[in-house]
Amino acid sequence: MATNMSSDRGVELLINTISTVLALGILILILGPVSGAHFNPAVTLSEWAQKRLTTISAFGYLIAQFSGGIAGVVLANLMFKNPAIFQSHHVRTGFNLWLGEVVATAGLLFLIQMLRDQGKLALAPVVLAGWIGSAYFFTSSTSFANPAVTLARGFTNTFSGIAPRSVVGFILAQLIGATLGVLTANIFQSGENNGR
Repeated sequence: MATNMSSDRGVELLINTISTVLALGILILILGPVSGAHFNPAVTLSEWAQKRLTTISAFGYLIAQFSGGIAGVVLANLMFKNPAIFQSHHVRTGFNLWLGEVVATAGLLFLIQMLRDQGKLALAPVVLAGWIGSAYFFTSSTSFANPAVTLARGFTNTFSGIAPRSVVGFILAQLIGATLGVLTANIFQSGENNGR
């Protein structure tokens, strides 16, 4: 829709950002109590690694996340009169973009962990949607920060697409970022506990 409303790339990004922030905040608010709002494999793997999720639950979430992401892209392609599967040709590669994904994902996982540890998960819809929205602009990668979203975006050659050959680099950067975010939050929390 953004490309139908403007030919200015900055305006297109702003439209996409506003839509993402609002939808993400609403979905976290509504689905948080149902599933913990597990939309992101990086978050799910982090929860599993910290023994907050069983292997079976984590596997179920991962299947739902990746299949849901692809289904969502197919639906969006069809809504805007594109073929259901519309492979992206937007090559997005390079250290600067991967670094942007590390930063975006590290920040996301850091915030989730800190909100949980401080008993402030009720603020997650605003904080996490705000982080993703602002990271659209302060990271070089425009903050995918989600392996399922990254894979799914390979199936659309629209403004938000990413060429399939670029997907692996983004996902590796996201997993590195997730690990760094959790480790950083753990350091903050241990320092806070030692200060008490």
